[in-house]
Amino acid sequence: MSTGSAYRPDTRILELGDAFYDEVEAADFPERTLRYRNGRAAKDVGLDTLEAEEWEAHFARFIALPDNLKKPLALRYHGHQFGVYNPALGDGRGFLFAQVRDAEGRLLDLGTKGSGT
Repeated sequence: MSTGSAYRPDTRILELGDAFYDEVEAADFPERTLRYRNGRAAKDVGLDTLEAEEWEAHFARFIALPDNLKKPLALRYHGHQFGVYNPALGDGRGFLFAQVRDAEGRLLDLGTKGSGT
């Protein structure tokens, strides 16, 4: 993979421990079409040098980025649902698949919705 020099993975979520997430499998979509890529955002996190095939591999098939989360994570949380407290809510069919630092040092979560199984 051809990441740029600005690529700074930082899997801080793992330090919290597995009480905060569950490893999940990404759905296997039979067809994938790259419709839009934000070049400025990609450059800020060192992913602007990815070729189209690499972009698809990481952002449509969710193959792990180098030195990043090995498997996507569904994040756990708690709260009220339908007027009743629920101690074990989750992200449903979405997940976190990478964490990176941007050019200003901010920690960014790369996640998606509607991609879990």
